[in-house]
Amino acid sequence: MGFREMRRKKQALSEEEAWKVLEKGTECVLALTGDDGYPYAVPVNYACENGKLYFHGALAGHKFDALRAYPKLSLCVVDRSDTVPEKLTTAYRSVIAFGTARILEDPDEILHACMVLGLRFNPDAAFVESEARGALSRTCCVEVSIEHLSGKEGLELAKARRQAQ
Repeated sequence: MGFREMRRKKQALSEEEAWKVLEKGTECVLALTGDDGYPYAVPVNYACENGKLYFHGALAGHKFDALRAYPKLSLCVVDRSDTVPEKLTTAYRSVIAFGTARILEDPDEILHACMVLGLRFNPDAAFVESEARGALSRTCCVEVSIEHLSGKEGLELAKARRQAQ
């Protein structure tokens, strides 16, 4: 199956710009197929490395049940959203990604994912490794392979960016 083209192509970010937004972000909303086929959207902290996205959580719960049943997902990151009252809109930049999740089972892969995540939020590698090793037995980590990424920038933000250049 192919992915849909963006309707408002003039507002599209380049693939490079979309990756920069994804790599800069720290929170996204995952969209999963939940119980009884209902959509399940859940915010998570994440980090990217080498074209992969990582997130973690407890060993059990709705999120991981959904991923075990159906590993395809979508996620959204909002990079900017500034209110423009006089236009009744926002100046925004966002990306949407589609990918496939893999729940990590190997302890070395789990530790690696925990390190990628931890170092995103704290640069002290010794501290992050100590915390990660202490949490391994109770942490579920996921690696997402991004299959399609698109980004969009609102007209107001694009206009402001062009004027600043």
